[in-house]
Amino acid sequence: KASVLITLLIITVMFVFKIQLTRSVILIFALLSIALGWAKEEGSLRWQRRRMTHTDLQTRIILLGSPEETQTMLGRIDDTNDTSYRVVLQFNIDRDPIERLLQLMHEHSANVVLINAGHTKFDKIEQVINACELEGVEVWLAADFFNTQIARTAVDDFHGVPLLVFHSAPAASLQGLAKQAIDFGGALVMLVLLSPVLLLCALAVKITSPGPILFRQKRSGINGRPFTMYKFRSMGTNAEQRKHELAAMNEMSGPVFKVANDPRITPIGRFLRRFSLDELPQLFNVLKGAMSLVGPRPLPVDETKRFEDLAHRRRLSVKPGLTCLWQISGRNEVNEFSDWVRLDLEYIDNWSLWLDIKILFRTIPVVFIGTGAK
Repeated sequence: KASVLITLLIITVMFVFKIQLTRSVILIFALLSIALGWAKEEGSLRWQRRRMTHTDLQTRIILLGSPEETQTMLGRIDDTNDTSYRVVLQFNIDRDPIERLLQLMHEHSANVVLINAGHTKFDKIEQVINACELEGVEVWLAADFFNTQIARTAVDDFHGVPLLVFHSAPAASLQGLAKQAIDFGGALVMLVLLSPVLLLCALAVKITSPGPILFRQKRSGINGRPFTMYKFRSMGTNAEQRKHELAAMNEMSGPVFKVANDPRITPIGRFLRRFSLDELPQLFNVLKGAMSLVGPRPLPVDETKRFEDLAHRRRLSVKPGLTCLWQISGRNEVNEFSDWVRLDLEYIDNWSLWLDIKILFRTIPVVFIGTGAK
């Protein structure tokens, strides 16, 4: 997957910046990247097998904590069936002195002390870390002091201060940088290729109804920051003023407003919406960095202010996008806001660059067929 993604990214960059390379060079690069990736995986597997069969290469661990805590960690290690780790001792930090730990470290030639002691005072844990630091023994500190439901734990350094980071949104990574590059390159390429379609849509809106070509609205972006989202205008110019008249017809639960056969939509607007052509100007939002090609659909600011569940705001923890799981799951056929949010959180919790690519490809037939459009 990584080789395919890198090759696609390079082809996109070449197209955008008009870099001339022959097809044979691209093919050779793709084959080499696949071969090198395979060699890396094979080498890693062989090294792991060697570690498992040679006791001298095993990681010799002393488990440190209360008897219950060390036994729990031992069970987790045993469940992995990973013989590259060997627990040589369980040490009761609440009962035995640190001096005794140092003596046992020497006797068992331990090279790792794994601290699983959530209820032990930090000053005692600090003594263990300082002692191991002087001995050159590695310390692993279990970061399960708090019971989290969905947050993942990471370690970071903030100007020399070590931090435990609890995050429930995709963390910054090379995949994240690749996503930004694909967003920019993809939006630029699509704007160039679809420029005739954009022009025709603009002319159709201008000729068939009075008012501006573009509809601008404040939407909630990443972390709730408002931005101006662009769409081809598909309703009359008084659509926002008439919204309260149609409140009783709202068929969407929660704070979102959706009406079947909305009388405010113009004839050309209905066609544009059926095939999502009204969304094309949002490619400019992607170029500006306010949106992504794939991500939860941006909601109007006044709707996000009416979120009743704190978990609903987690859909604002990533950039909004042109398409997402909701878009390829029936779009407006999803009438429960809780189902919409569930799909968005499923995307956030399982995000990968590969998932983005799959969603983009699955969006194409949905748009052409007009599935779930209103």
